[in-house]
Amino acid sequence: MAKILANNIKWLPDPEEHDYPAAESYLSLIYQPSTVDNMLARLRAADVMHFKAKDIFRASGLSLLGVSNLHVRRNRSKLKRNIPLSPLLLVRDPANGKVVIADGYHRLCTVYPLNEDAVVPCKII
Repeated sequence: MAKILANNIKWLPDPEEHDYPAAESYLSLIYQPSTVDNMLARLRAADVMHFKAKDIFRASGLSLLGVSNLHVRRNRSKLKRNIPLSPLLLVRDPANGKVVIADGYHRLCTVYPLNEDAVVPCKII
């Protein structure tokens, strides 16, 4: 397989359709159903924005998963085959002072070790 070049990470222009049910599943663990429905509608309508990988991690307060994680390995394989990754879905949670990664945590963990300054496309509400 080809080596992944840190400055050659490819992204889709918009999140994939299956990212929204994944975000819904995760957000349903944290928020009430009516809140989740509202969040999903807003995420679908949101424009794609761009943030550095390191800033998303800092705002989320999450730990970095390593390449031993199955999903991270699969995403690395995609990058080696020049298959673009889907943008992240993020939710600002001002009550906790964090950004919730509703979908895309494994993609972020894939990109960060390659280039912590990588610009990551996201929809954020």
